[in-house]
This record gives sequence, C-alpha cells and structure tokens, in this order.
Amino acid sequence: MEAFLQQVLNFLTIELTVLLTAALPIIELRGAIPVGMSLGLSPLHATFISFIGSMIPVPIILFTSRPIFNYLKKTRLFKKMVNKLTDRSLNNNGGRIQKYGAWGLLLIVAIPLPGTGVWSGSLAAALLDMRFKWAFPAILLGNLIAAIAIMTLSNGVVSVLSR
Repeated sequence: MEAFLQQVLNFLTIELTVLLTAALPIIELRGAIPVGMSLGLSPLHATFISFIGSMIPVPIILFTSRPIFNYLKKTRLFKKMVNKLTDRSLNNNGGRIQKYGAWGLLLIVAIPLPGTGVWSGSLAAALLDMRFKWAFPAILLGNLIAAIAIMTLSNGVVSVLSR
C-alpha cells in the first residue's frame, strides 16, 4: 500500500511540475510538453496538462495588466520600464492583431516561435483593449494549435532519440 501511495505522489508531482512549467512566461507549453514527455508522461497526457497550465495566466493577464500598467505609468520608478514593455509588445504583435483582430491574435499565439504565445498574445490583447469575449477564445484556439504542433514535433524527436 505504501509503495502505491509513493507512486501516486510521484505521478502527481510530475503533473504539477508540467502544469507549473506551462504557466511560466517564455517557456509556456512549448517547453512543458517536452518536459512532461521526458518525465515519463504520454505525449497526449503531457499536452493536456501543459495546455491547462498555459491557460491559467490568460484571464489574469487580460483583466489585470492594463490597470496595473496604467498605475505604474504614473510612478517615476516604473514609467520607463512600462512604456518600453508596452511598446515592445505592441510593436512585435500589435500590428497583426489590430489588422486582423481575433484571427491575428490566434495566429500570434499559435505560432511556436520566440516572442509569441499565450503571455505575449494576452498582453497585446489587453493593451489593445480587445474584448475578453474575442480575446479568450482566440488565445484558447491558438494555444490548442500550438499544443498539437509541439506535441507532434516532440513526439517525433523523443521517438528518434529513444531508438
């Protein structure tokens, strides 16, 4: 019985590791899926846990980043940093999102390249005042596309390396 409980705890620890890794900026599910697979999860299980983990910050970013940035812009200490972060986010992704709306946001999130993903897409959507009812589904679908692409690529790489 004790060995069984230890196995369950180890498994839950792996899932929690993958979930929290996926919630991190920059790493997101692009890094969490391969981490989960390397820790022994099946590709589908690692993808599912990573997808859930990467979606956790989305509502928080969409609802809180604009008010926080507006407050920080009023302070001498953070004004430059916030302006730089806002400009970088809008320059990298904002044009496509403004031009194509939710479809542009979906593409920004779906493309598995550096500077794209859930965090940057959510931040750009919030800074562009995109409504939640358009932003969240676009981010969700874009993230699902990225998850499938990363799972497919990771599964191929893991299969080749394990031979």
